Amino acid sequence: MRIATWNVNSIRTRVDRVVAFLERHDVDVLALQELKCKDAQFPTLPFEQAGYEVAVHGLNQWNGVGIVSRVGLSDVEVGFEGMPTYGEPEAVAEARALAATCDGVRVWSLYVPNGREVGHSHYAYKLDWLARLRDRGAEWLAADPQAQVALMGDWNVAPQDDDVWDMAVFEGATHVSEPERAAFRGVVEAGYADVVRPHAPGPGVYTYWDYTQLRFPKKQGMRIDFCLASPALAARVTGASIDREERKGKGASDHAPVIVDLD
Repeated sequence: MRIATWNVNSIRTRVDRVVAFLERHDVDVLALQELKCKDAQFPTLPFEQAGYEVAVHGLNQWNGVGIVSRVGLSDVEVGFEGMPTYGEPEAVAEARALAATCDGVRVWSLYVPNGREVGHSHYAYKLDWLARLRDRGAEWLAADPQAQVALMGDWNVAPQDDDVWDMAVFEGATHVSEPERAAFRGVVEAGYADVVRPHAPGPGVYTYWDYTQLRFPKKQGMRIDFCLASPALAARVTGASIDREERKGKGASDHAPVIVDLD
C-alpha cells in the first residue's frame, strides 16, 4: 500500500498534475491540503475516472483538505474533537482537518495553521491547534494501541535546524520557534513517529520552496510536510520519499508530495 500527502496550493489549478502523479507513482491514498475551493467546486470527476473515491472539506477560497483513495474510503470525519477556531465573533472551525479509513488505515489530512508571526493571535491559535491534536492523538492510541493512524499533511513547522536552508534567515520567525517545535514534539511524544526522515534524511531535504527570489533553483527550502504514524502503522513502513520533481515545471505547487510505502 502506498500513501502520500501533498499541499497542492489550489486543486482546480493543478488537478491534471495531481491525477498524473497518482498514476505515475501508483498511489493508493493521497491526503491533500490547501484546496482553495468549496466542496461543490472540487474537481471530483477526474479522480473518479482514475478509480478514486473522494472526500473533501472546503469552506471558501482558503485552506481546504481532502482525501482520495482507491482502497476504500469510509467513516469520514470533519475536524477532530476540540479543534480550535480562529477569529471573532461567531468563529467556525476552519477547513484544516479531515479523516477517513482507507483499507484499515485511519488517514488524517492536516493543514496546520501558519502562525503568521511570533506573538500574533494566529500564532497562539497554531500552538493551541497542535496541542489539541496532540491530546486527541494520545486518546486515540489509549483507546486502541494497535490503531493504524497516519497524521499527514502540511505542519507549517520545521522541527530541526537542518529543515531550513539557513537558520539565520529565520531568526525570530515562525515555523522554527521553540514553542512550535515543542508542539510538534508533543505529537511525536504522544506516540507518532516521523516515518519519512529515516528514509529521506537531511540536511537539504525539503518539501517547500517559496515562489519568490528563486528559492527552488537556489535550493533554499523548508521541510514542513510530514507523515507521523502510530506505532502499529510505523511498523509497516518499508520506505518513504519526497518527490522533488513535482516542484519543477509550469504550474507547480510550492510544495512537493511526500510518499510512504507500507507492507
